[in-house]
Amino acid sequence: MAYDSESFGLAWNEGRGGFIFAMAFIAAELIGLKVQVRKNRLFAVLVLAALTIGYFVALPYGLKDSIQKTGEENKVALIFSWVQMWDFIVMAAFTGVASFLLFGKNWYKIASAGAIFLAGNATVLALDAFFPYDSLGALQFIVPIYLQIDQSIVSFIDQNVMDVGRGAVARGNLLVLNGLKGPFALQVFWPSAGVDSMIIFSLVMLAFLLKMEIPRKNKIIYFAIGAFGTAAVNVTRIISLTLYALIGTTDPTQWEVFHSVAGIMMFLPWLGIFLTVVLFTEGRRVKKLNAASSGTVQIASGISYRGIAFVIFIMFFFVVSLLVSYFSVIVLIDQNKVTGQDVYGYFGLALVPPTIASLLLYTKVLGRFL
Repeated sequence: MAYDSESFGLAWNEGRGGFIFAMAFIAAELIGLKVQVRKNRLFAVLVLAALTIGYFVALPYGLKDSIQKTGEENKVALIFSWVQMWDFIVMAAFTGVASFLLFGKNWYKIASAGAIFLAGNATVLALDAFFPYDSLGALQFIVPIYLQIDQSIVSFIDQNVMDVGRGAVARGNLLVLNGLKGPFALQVFWPSAGVDSMIIFSLVMLAFLLKMEIPRKNKIIYFAIGAFGTAAVNVTRIISLTLYALIGTTDPTQWEVFHSVAGIMMFLPWLGIFLTVVLFTEGRRVKKLNAASSGTVQIASGISYRGIAFVIFIMFFFVVSLLVSYFSVIVLIDQNKVTGQDVYGYFGLALVPPTIASLLLYTKVLGRFL
């Protein structure tokens, strides 16, 4: 980061912002962990770190051109994704091997989320590089469903909240908009629909759930709720982008800036909230089990129906409040109360109220009734 801080953007297949979030996952797993590491293992990790740093230092001195040339020779469709893929492969390999050296063969039970997050990003970039646009039908099938939901919700907003123009019309993976700022047409492919975040969510959640000492039934329930919540966040992202074009701007450059960062901006707070909710819920359940084991009261070992209902409720609360927050910013843009570069700062700040409100609502209010 110190060497090339400008490359740590959040734009899809152009920025290394994902490295920062991988560091956050690693930190979350290692905080409070007390492990004695042998000097020879630590030395091996330092050597590995030096080699990894050497890779990134060498990129602007011909290595990046060589990677790009290799992609062109192998007829890779999207070179940007191909080049970015190797950055994530190198970081995933470093994180995984370093964790193995530090923690031994059970490293995946201690600190695997960061490596899995990086590997997930590398996998998605590889799919995007070799199977761009709609060439991978297995990942593209969900797009028309998302767009139909988008059309329905935009129509509801137009009829019951405020005038957004003629609204949105979805046909297959095409979305035609005719709003207050003029016409705008989109062709939506699977990365823009959030299929990438679904893949990454699945991998990260598996990493956390597999190492948690909780009943298998609970793991399945949490994973199912989380996957559905990720899909809901993806739909919220598409709706926000649609409203931005209908109400905010039809300038392709301005719209693309928001589009390139909206996915990771919305997905990672949701992932953080969901993991916090799971850990909090399981912590309360374990405390009740421990209290019951010392008395005569018998309680079920699995998550209760009330707990499931609360987790689902907080998912919907976050999604709805996120949509309201972004809609408010877009309305301010329409009224020229937010202009220029301030637009993107407000889009970032719009994440704060839904995130904090969701966490406080669950841990301080709903958590008392678990």
